[in-house]
Amino acid sequence: MIPILQSADQLEQLLARSTPLSGVRDKVEEILRDVRENGDEALLKYSAMFDDAPLRTVEVTQREWEDALAQADAKLTNIMKEAAANIREFHEKQRRDGFEIRKPNGVVVGQRVQAVKRAGLYTPGGTAAYYSSVLMNGIPAKVAGVQEIIMATPAKGGVIQPDILAAASIAGVNRVFKMGGAQAIAAMAYGTQSVPKVDRIVGPGNAYVAEAKRQVYGVCGIDMIAGPSEILIVADKENDPRVLAADLLSQAEHDKDAAAVLVTDDMDLALAVRQELEKQIPLLPRADIARASIDNNGQIIVAGDIRQAVDIANAWAPEHLELCVADPFNWLDQIENAGSIFLGRSTPEAVGDYWAGTNHTLPTSGTARFSSPLSVEDFLKVSQYIYYPREAAAEAADKIAYFAKKEGLMAHAQSALMRK
Repeated sequence: MIPILQSADQLEQLLARSTPLSGVRDKVEEILRDVRENGDEALLKYSAMFDDAPLRTVEVTQREWEDALAQADAKLTNIMKEAAANIREFHEKQRRDGFEIRKPNGVVVGQRVQAVKRAGLYTPGGTAAYYSSVLMNGIPAKVAGVQEIIMATPAKGGVIQPDILAAASIAGVNRVFKMGGAQAIAAMAYGTQSVPKVDRIVGPGNAYVAEAKRQVYGVCGIDMIAGPSEILIVADKENDPRVLAADLLSQAEHDKDAAAVLVTDDMDLALAVRQELEKQIPLLPRADIARASIDNNGQIIVAGDIRQAVDIANAWAPEHLELCVADPFNWLDQIENAGSIFLGRSTPEAVGDYWAGTNHTLPTSGTARFSSPLSVEDFLKVSQYIYYPREAAAEAADKIAYFAKKEGLMAHAQSALMRK
């Protein structure tokens, strides 16, 4: 049963969450080394070991893809196309251009914005199928102008669900590979005989995937090191406890390490939500997962007022923050740390997961204090350029040289003075 906390000492339990990656570090390092050294041979070995998939090749063939599109759920495909339009509309607003400054003395400085050439998307395939993640990862890459988008996803028994491949088609993915876990991250980072090396890897996954992304950072770019999913709800007494319980469970059903937290200023509501959780958990198809999440990581906190509840939310910096209060826009500017904010009692977290167009790949584990949701920016890189005509270079030479000499860098100084 979910605990109800009131004292400041107990609140330390909430703020002390961490991502347990150290326990998988050595195993991930071993897998990365194996794939780096043995390429496709290692990938096929791990597919047989972890996915019961005796594959001959890891790439989805054109025929497989065509067959999958024919078998995909037509209703879901149409819904995904509508969702994709919302996602595309939102992310197109994130485009940005370079700039150039031209000065009277002929000096030109500027900045170019370009997409990375190749991006790798990781789509989980463990205890659930995440069609929505394909859209959320692929569409921003496409909007950014990435030339080639590849996707990796586990293929249990050697088969990828048709609806996953339908989502990949809608998102603009160019190639799909049957591989999951740390080995998929390794293949995209280092390249193998079949898998091209990418410039950036994005997408959520389990602890092995998160640790693998951490270890390959520097070989390629990554979006973030994502931990377990989490939600924090700030709620006043006017809320329906059944709805709040359902919203908490919308994250608890992800996995046993997910965290669901309610902060309210009303003890009666806290008690009612706890009762509702006990009623609703047994009715879920993933009841065992939700049960473990709520019992081990769930919290209900009774704050003195909504102001204090918002302070608690800012301290926890949640991945998903629901503001289930009157006049939620009045509180929006008070939110300092959150991945995605859901305003009002009629805006569940699920609307962001699937439909609104905002991205659902979000910072977790308190990293919303300093990082952001996945966006078009994650697929862009910036180059600066500088042009000084001879007269301008000569005019600036003495000042540049003085600056360089003060730092003890005489060659810098000389290179500037030689332009006089």
